[in-house]
Formats: sequence, structure tokens, C-alpha cells
Amino acid sequence: MNILFLCTGNSCRSQIAEGWARKYGSPTHEIQSAGIESHGKNPRAIAVMKEAGVDISSQESTKLTDEMLSAADYLVTVCGHADEHCPVLPEGIRKEHWPLSDPAKATGTEDEIMAVFKASRDDIQQRVKDLIERLTLEENAK
Repeated sequence: MNILFLCTGNSCRSQIAEGWARKYGSPTHEIQSAGIESHGKNPRAIAVMKEAGVDISSQESTKLTDEMLSAADYLVTVCGHADEHCPVLPEGIRKEHWPLSDPAKATGTEDEIMAVFKASRDDIQQRVKDLIERLTLEENAK
């Protein structure tokens, strides 16, 4: 099972989702993330994940390729822009959309911005846990 998380720039939400999926997924899960564009990794996303015990610092910020898309079994778009601009999917790929707001657009003090990043991290963690649980149940039912 190849799970691909797609975002606009592959800098924050999809990176966080990839980190959680690597933590909760099984050895049979291939986990990737990509962006419609590649914006580099967001240091705040790396920091809040490290705080939660997940190191995403070695993950790459990558632009979606046809090869990545054709290898995917399950695609999760994590923002509206990626959902709207997602290329036509090859037959057989399942897709779901998570309408997540972008923590990188948070404003205020550093503490207020980090609170938004932590809330986003925790929301994505629960969504990934639920996804992995559903996919594992489906795989075990086969």
C-alpha cells in the first residue's frame, strides 16, 4: 500500500502527515508526500513534530511527479489548492481530501503561531491514525 500526501508546497501539512504515517504505518505501507510545487520544509513544522517525538528533518520537500502518482494506491490531499489542482488520477487510485488550514499563514506572536502549528500537528495526527487504522482493517479483511 503506497500512501501519498499531497499539498501545495510540500513544506508543512503534507510533511507532518508523512511523519505521522511513517510512525503509525506498517512495514507494508510505503509513505510519501509531495507538493504541486516544492517550497522547502517549514522549520516550525519540524520543531513541533520533534516536540512530539517524530523527526521529519530528513524528509525531502518534493514536487509531485507522474511516477509518484502512478505508484500511489491512496492519495490524500491536505489543502484545497492541492485538491483543486490535483492532476487526473490513474485508474485504481483511491483519494480523500482533508481541508486543512495552513499553519504557515498564522500570525501573531511566536507563541501564538506555534500554538497554531501544534493544533495542526495534533489534528493531522488523529486523521493519520484514523486513516492507517481504516486501511489496515481493509488489508486484514482481504
